[in-house]
Amino acid sequence: MIQTSQTLLEQMQFSEFEAEHRKSLFLLSEIDVEALKKVKPVIDAEMERIVTVFYQMQTNVPEIALLIGDADTLSRLQIAQRRYVLDLFSGVYDLEYINNRLRIGIVHKRIGVEPKLYLSAIYTLKSLLSEVITTHVEDVDLMKSSTMALEKLLYFDITLVFDTYIRSLLSEIEISKNKSDQYALDLEERVKTRTSELVELSRSDPLTGLLNVRHLQETLLTVLRAAQRRSEPVSFIYIDVNDFKIVNDTLGHQAGDDILCTVAKCIQGISRQEDSCFRYGGDEFCIILPNCTKAAAKENYKSRLIEEIKARPEEISLSIGIAETGPEDYLEPDALIAKADKEMYEEKNRRKLERQPQ
Repeated sequence: MIQTSQTLLEQMQFSEFEAEHRKSLFLLSEIDVEALKKVKPVIDAEMERIVTVFYQMQTNVPEIALLIGDADTLSRLQIAQRRYVLDLFSGVYDLEYINNRLRIGIVHKRIGVEPKLYLSAIYTLKSLLSEVITTHVEDVDLMKSSTMALEKLLYFDITLVFDTYIRSLLSEIEISKNKSDQYALDLEERVKTRTSELVELSRSDPLTGLLNVRHLQETLLTVLRAAQRRSEPVSFIYIDVNDFKIVNDTLGHQAGDDILCTVAKCIQGISRQEDSCFRYGGDEFCIILPNCTKAAAKENYKSRLIEEIKARPEEISLSIGIAETGPEDYLEPDALIAKADKEMYEEKNRRKLERQPQ
């Protein structure tokens, strides 16, 4: 059963046992019930005056007058007050009576009646009812017993009203807390996402999208240490774009940037997930190939990269050097980079010699 279809008694698990226990806390006995029933005719006779005077006193309080607002609301409140006074002296204080009192707490919280205003209203009502009993009940013993019984019953009612008032307040606090917690989680997630984006940006070259050179040494050292543990080879490729300065000088820097982006896309297109691809310098690129021999790098990587570049409309020429280390002895990162760099320059020089006239 969903909560909205339950009575307040069911929502708060308020049983007959709890009702009797609550009455016993205020020493509300059958003798008190009988005393209240006996003075009911006196209260009925003075009902209109009680309700009229009560609301005259209430509307003299600015905060209460503001809450009441208009004549229609006042009229409805007067009807509800008559019903409540009749209930007080009915002698029937069962679960239905309790449920009505519990509802008052929620209503008062919803419309913004503060506890001090509610308590002052109860005090006013008690004073008016006690005055009527004292004035019109001739039996002194009955006058005293009914007045005392009324006080017990009103205290009983106050606890019921405050139960749901406080429960409603705690519910609002819980809702606010949940919203705050969710906001904090959302904010934390956004910060986490943004931090991840910033970390990625700090690792990436803004032009090509490849990793930048700041993380080359760290990444290469990590790959080499992992390869040592597994006794696997590592290959390192060093790439230089031939005649790049001439392109920049003759066609402009935008043309040069376009060539760099084309080379980067070709590198990304043929690289494995475990490969690390870097823009090393202005027109230089590096690729770390874990668990890959020089022969495999030359056949499966270098040749494919050249084919990819040739398939592009731009005229791009690359010099490519490959160095291998492991699985027996492993070079340090600087030495491995230098070895691939040297081979790249050897290939570049061979190209220059081949272009010279014989």
